[in-house]
Order: sequence, then C-alpha cells, then structure tokens
Amino acid sequence: MNQDYEPEATRRGASDAESSRASRGWWDRNADEYQSEHGAFLGDDRFIWGPEGLDEAEAGLLGPVAELKGRRVLEIGAGAAQCSRWLAAQGALPVALDISHRQLQHALRIADGTDGDAELVEADAGALPFRDGCFDLACSAYGAIPFVADPVRVLREVRRVLRPGGRFVFSVTHPVRWAFPDEPGPEGLSVAASYFDRTPYVEQDETGRAVYVEHHRTMGDRVRDVVAAGFRLADLVEPEWPDWNTQEWGSWSPLRGHLIPGTAIFVCVAD
Repeated sequence: MNQDYEPEATRRGASDAESSRASRGWWDRNADEYQSEHGAFLGDDRFIWGPEGLDEAEAGLLGPVAELKGRRVLEIGAGAAQCSRWLAAQGALPVALDISHRQLQHALRIADGTDGDAELVEADAGALPFRDGCFDLACSAYGAIPFVADPVRVLREVRRVLRPGGRFVFSVTHPVRWAFPDEPGPEGLSVAASYFDRTPYVEQDETGRAVYVEHHRTMGDRVRDVVAAGFRLADLVEPEWPDWNTQEWGSWSPLRGHLIPGTAIFVCVAD
C-alpha cells in the first residue's frame, strides 16, 4: 500500500477472512499511535469498558471483585493487556488474546519484558486455541466482536471454552451511533444514515483492498447473536457519560455522551 495514500472510506460487503486480515494489519500499523494517544486513560493495569471510563473495579460486571481470585479468565481483543493485568492484580489467572502481534508487543513493553502475570496469545477470536470448558470467565472491551463479519462464530467459540455457568462480558460501540456522523461536536448530533443499514464500514487502499473494517449490528441483532451462540443475556449496560470525563476519544465526547449512548455492554451467561 502506498504510504502517502489516504484510505477511501466506503460502505460495502466484507467477508470474515477480509475483515480478519484488515484488522490484523490495521492494529499492527496503528498500535503505537493508539497506545500513545489512549494509554494514559487506559492505564497500565486498569479495566476500562469504554470511552465513558466505566471501571470494572466499580461496575463488577464480571462478578464481585473478591471472587475473581483463582478464576481463569480469557480476555479477547486484549490489545496491550491492561484489563488482564488488572485481573491478575485481583488474583485471577488471565489469558490475554489478540490478533495483533504489535499490540501484544506493547503488552510486553508495559510488563517490562515479562508476561505481567498474564499469558499472552496471538490468535483469531473466531478460532480460539483452547480446549472446551477451560475458562471460568471471559471478557472483551471493544475487542474483536465489532470487527468480525460473523459475530455468532466468535460467541460460539467463547461459549465453547467457558465452563457451564461461566460469564462472558463484552462491550461494543452502541448500535444507535451508526445512524450519526462520526464527529464529536454538534455536527455529530443529527441523524445521517439508516440505523437499519447493516452494510459494513470499510476503509480501502488504492487497489480496493480493505485496510479497516467495522461491522454494524442493531441492538436486536446483538441480542439474537448472544442467544444463538447459546448464552443467556443477564444484563445490558449502557454507561452514562460521567461529569469528570472531559476527554474526546474519536467521535466520543462529553457533548454527545450526555445525549446519546456510546457503548453497549452485554453480560452473558453460559447456562
């Protein structure tokens, strides 16, 4: 790809293979910038569910913090493994999985070259390299699921590696945001597209090759995906924007965050 070429943004179909390839390449290329820009907010060992700043230490969506000790936890789309590092500090036994080699290198950097009490695994979330029922809990903070063409495949893989009664909690961009422009200011407050248009957002190079892909699912789609994968939806959390959070993160901002939801968190149980 021409380094001087600005990718073209479009809406078009994108297969699972194309989406996976684009995600690996995009995160490998942009991991440095992402960690530089957002690392301070994420912290080295905090568990933040999204740009609103909802912290697992207070939210307890995985269960009471005191009960995390000794639990095997899989983090999917772990990035630099900040969430896994927090889990390890609570006595859990986390495995941090990501498709991006460069993101996992940042995990090693933060841990000062050690594993940081979390096992690091480079793999695609649609084909988890673990045996059935080997984890007590699983989590994903904006990891993998928004970027795959077949989310049920990923959800079924997570269901497979969880023990009966295990919990999977994941956060994604709130589906309603797809109807609004990707802008943090007033221009981002007017509906500009159909909420019901599931056509993926794709950035492609001069040859038409996808370099970034994100998939839209309505709220109903997400609920049906969870159920189709064999989970029970125990809770659906839409974090409100707190007054203390004055940052802008892409199109997330205090202005928009006080008016429309930016994140949806699904709490799923493998009954």
